[in-house]
Amino acid sequence: MAVRKPLYYVSNNLREMSTSMVTEIVKQAVYQYSLNPGVSLSVVGSSGTLSAMSDTRLQAGAATTDATNFDTAGETPNVSTVTVSYDKVSHSNASVSPTSDTGKTWPVYYNSSGQIQAMNIADVKDTFLHPAIDLLASGSTGTDQGGTYHVNASNSVSGSTLVSSTAIFTDTRANAAAYTAGGINETQDQPTTINNYYLHKITGTNTSFTAPYSIDSNNNIREYTDAAFQSLLQEWMRYTAVSSGDGYALSYNIGTSGSGNTRGTGMVDTKLNSSTYQQRFVNANDYRTQEFPSGSAVAQNTYFLRINKS
Repeated sequence: MAVRKPLYYVSNNLREMSTSMVTEIVKQAVYQYSLNPGVSLSVVGSSGTLSAMSDTRLQAGAATTDATNFDTAGETPNVSTVTVSYDKVSHSNASVSPTSDTGKTWPVYYNSSGQIQAMNIADVKDTFLHPAIDLLASGSTGTDQGGTYHVNASNSVSGSTLVSSTAIFTDTRANAAAYTAGGINETQDQPTTINNYYLHKITGTNTSFTAPYSIDSNNNIREYTDAAFQSLLQEWMRYTAVSSGDGYALSYNIGTSGSGNTRGTGMVDTKLNSSTYQQRFVNANDYRTQEFPSGSAVAQNTYFLRINKS
């Protein structure tokens, strides 16, 4: 690695930045990314590009009617499973063409001979960009992950913006209390919503930093304007996150397992684990039976949104 110490001006001298000053620039790079992420997630109605998730629940079996006696439990259709697929999250990459490295584009530092030299793009990646991507790709969901995404069962999360009011996954179960013997023939599928899960984008926070110095077109040493340096950081952060080809591109996946760090709440699919056989006598010519969902809620799968660096 070639981590450099950029030069800044203080007390009539060009001095090397401290580690904490470099960290300030790394955090500014994260903030710039948060303003215009290169890798985005959106919520769609269906056919999202990330893997689908399945919500499962029991429904009642079909009711039976007999003119002479009750059908036995063995003769009465069993409860069955309803499966609803959720594929509402799509992934997209921006098209980014960052400023080329002219040999004077990036901050200057003192080389091993004590000469002032401009950082090359490899130095910039090692010093600023890759550490910033490492922060973005972590499993945390604070401001150091600004511009990236997480899942929560609430549609309002402090420090984040709701991507869509449409839930990306809904866990439903059979509403066991809705089924009664007196209601046979009961509607087979009577679900109740247990949890909705929503996609959020983390809001970045602007941070103070000391502007480094660079070599201008006349070979003079000048301080960057904040705007000029921030613009460079933003476009190169976006490019690195999208398509740099150096192992620091960001991507997302959804599943019960997979590569990367989990982001936010696991999306749990639960289902009741039993059934009950019920009878209803209507009259001497109408004996009815039906099996209803019952029992305890059991987790079938837990899905996670993950962020990956590759």
